[in-house]
Amino acid sequence: MPTIKIRDVNLNYSITGDSGPWLVLVTGGRRGFSEFNEFAKKIAAKGFRVLLHDRRNTGASDVLIQGQDGEEEIWADDLALLLKALGVDQAYVGGTSSGARLSMLVYLRHPELVKALVLMRITGGEFAAGRLPNNYYGQFIKACQTGGMKAVCETEQYKERIQANPSNLERLMAMDPKDYISTMEHWLAIFKSGPVAPVLGMKVEHLRSIKVPTLVVPGNDKTHDSKGGLATAELIEHSELFQLPIEDQDVDVLPFSAWAQFEEPLAQRISSFIQSVESAQP
Repeated sequence: MPTIKIRDVNLNYSITGDSGPWLVLVTGGRRGFSEFNEFAKKIAAKGFRVLLHDRRNTGASDVLIQGQDGEEEIWADDLALLLKALGVDQAYVGGTSSGARLSMLVYLRHPELVKALVLMRITGGEFAAGRLPNNYYGQFIKACQTGGMKAVCETEQYKERIQANPSNLERLMAMDPKDYISTMEHWLAIFKSGPVAPVLGMKVEHLRSIKVPTLVVPGNDKTHDSKGGLATAELIEHSELFQLPIEDQDVDVLPFSAWAQFEEPLAQRISSFIQSVESAQP
């Protein structure tokens, strides 16, 4: 896969499709983009170019634990620069879970780049707010406090980052544990500072300020319950709601692969949404 250097970080990316409008899709959590490969092919086959990328600190991209902005804000600015570096003036931007939050941040910080939003599996509510801070930050801060950077590198998530990009090991081991803990605590504080619902970390007035067409696809687990998606669709003025034939399940989180049987109808709905926006353009 190709890489491109954005703000001193090598980002791993993939483009599927040769022509048509650009659609950016971002996975959830800190997972790499590979889980979207087949989904991207289904969408691209309908006449689009689909850009996938591993955000910094995810997938096969470089790990760099530093920055005064929150990690998700850093991701949003990286994506804006990636689009510009690839010569993309405007794109449809979407994703699932943290990828949906990132998509909204890209619009809020770089509205000129966003034609429309595709928000899947909205994260919100007390359960998500209680689970994700430790999943994203707390467990790694604790590992570093007890065993330094070696212990951080031995956690499952960082093992994956190192296996996907061996140069990450040297960068991580060269970090001062105090600097790592300080940055992660800073990012944790920012992550916990925002609202809990309907979208974790996103103020209601920010949701109401979204003025581009938006497709909302609610999730169906305790981290991405359908209530958050439904409430988000009500708050965004130019939104369309697409509900899959699924019910909320009493499980902490479902992987995107749990939606495998719905990838084709979801791809078709995203395609028709983009086509409707395109046809409405001057």
